[in-house]
Amino acid sequence: MTHKRITISLLIVFSVLMAYSAFGIPLDWPRPHFLTSLNTLVGFSAAFSHAWQRLGLKRTLVFWASSFVISLVFESIGVATGLVYGSYHYTDKLGPKFLGLVPYLIPIAWFLMMYPSYVIADRLARGKLFGWKRFLLVAAIGGLVMTAWDVGMDPMMVANGHWVWEVNGAYFGVPLQNYWGWWLTVFITFTVYLFLMRDSRLLDDKRFDRLAILVYIATGLGNLLQGHFIGLGGAALAGFFAMAPWVITGWLITSD
Repeated sequence: MTHKRITISLLIVFSVLMAYSAFGIPLDWPRPHFLTSLNTLVGFSAAFSHAWQRLGLKRTLVFWASSFVISLVFESIGVATGLVYGSYHYTDKLGPKFLGLVPYLIPIAWFLMMYPSYVIADRLARGKLFGWKRFLLVAAIGGLVMTAWDVGMDPMMVANGHWVWEVNGAYFGVPLQNYWGWWLTVFITFTVYLFLMRDSRLLDDKRFDRLAILVYIATGLGNLLQGHFIGLGGAALAGFFAMAPWVITGWLITSD
């Protein structure tokens, strides 16, 4: 099986799992406790497989390491101090935690959505600026693409008991500071990666990049549907409108 077929196969499995997680709510299908972790790991594998083919193994590992370390550090500071995102803590539903603060699954999930966000931002920034100015533009756009996903995801995950906000935030209980923190985390991660790797890519194929956009769509749509089915229709609708411009522009710019 070629590398591209592996990526496609993982994307299909991930999409099926996300659909099961969403439609299983109104249909009352069994929901094993490991379902969220399984979804995240399969989605991560699809994103990693795509990155490996697009960027090469070395750059993919640097991207993964940058996202893992920076997100874990920021999340740990956030949980311990209330800085970055606001005051919150994780429950035990996402498994073992780093220093008792942040589940190890969380930085894995950051890569899952950071990488598709990077692909979209990289495509949108083509030909706009050059050198370090382009790197900053990719990082800034990527932060917006990634944060758009959290508009619908965060209220849903809170409602499902994965973490708890210790303040009554202005957006469905989520503090607005959280979204600034998300953008900052992604901006710094992308800036570090681009500084280290100089934005080189092994494969430059618009059609292939659509697979990364489909990872973004599958994750986002699955989260939005779950939010809708558990009674968070307002957050789901807001998330849809936040993500839709990036999906549409990303899809159009990767057309022939």
